[in-house]
Amino acid sequence: MAVAGLWRLRRPLAAAFSSAAAAGGGRAAPPEQLTVRRQAEGVRNIILNNPRKRNALSLSMLQSLREDLLHDVKSRELRVIIISAEGPVFCSGHDLKELSSEDDVKHHSQVFELCAEVMTLIQKLPVPVIAKVNGLATAAGCQLVASCDIAVASEKSQFATPGVNIGLFCSTPAVALGRSLPRKVALEMLFTGEPLSAQEALIHGLVSKVVPEDKLEEETMKISHKICESSKSILALGKATFYRQMTQDLDTAYRMTTQVMVDNLTLRDGQEGIEAFIQKRKPVWSHSQDEKK
Repeated sequence: MAVAGLWRLRRPLAAAFSSAAAAGGGRAAPPEQLTVRRQAEGVRNIILNNPRKRNALSLSMLQSLREDLLHDVKSRELRVIIISAEGPVFCSGHDLKELSSEDDVKHHSQVFELCAEVMTLIQKLPVPVIAKVNGLATAAGCQLVASCDIAVASEKSQFATPGVNIGLFCSTPAVALGRSLPRKVALEMLFTGEPLSAQEALIHGLVSKVVPEDKLEEETMKISHKICESSKSILALGKATFYRQMTQDLDTAYRMTTQVMVDNLTLRDGQEGIEAFIQKRKPVWSHSQDEKK
């Protein structure tokens, strides 16, 4: 790549990973909501809403995101969650001003512990979570994308873990990256801080789909509406089982999932789906965990 081209790539990356000093400092939340939650037809949209600070995952932002993820999560009306962002940066990672020496170790621990809680929460939720990425996702922002069940990105999106360049290795983002990407790809990102393009992220499995920017909303909603056609209870069972078996050896995973398939057949929606298929009609889902009597 030409030097000028490389500089154009690195310039927005460096800006995004900064602590947004130009936008003002401190921990005080801006007067506007840090996240915005909207829900319609089974689809909850959670929007990171602090573009002034490049949607940095401050302690306040993480608290707001956790609240939006957990809000009425067991409701049958909630079927899928989409996480998106305002502004040209999806998420720049942690707010570095919160990680300065001015704050004590206790506060630093709070930030990283809450971030880990939110990332693991995403995979524990009973509904699929989709990252809708239209811009740069760095460090913990890249971790957020990797932690989601599905990720749809625009062609202009980029993904990076540049902590090594400022002396703070992206160790916690590495947990999600190492479970989403081939080891050598993840380690190159972590060791160099260089970004992946959207197409590279797609090739290596960090994102599910890459579309033109003007098609991003349409494609994300297409996936969401398709998910909404299925039983919430069956999807919840399947999601939990998928992540559980990923940590097991092959024989244990097959034993566990064999029993889950048997249990699935006892559920009301498990039988409803089979009966509907045989009768050539659309299933009428209860979305409950009740067993068929």
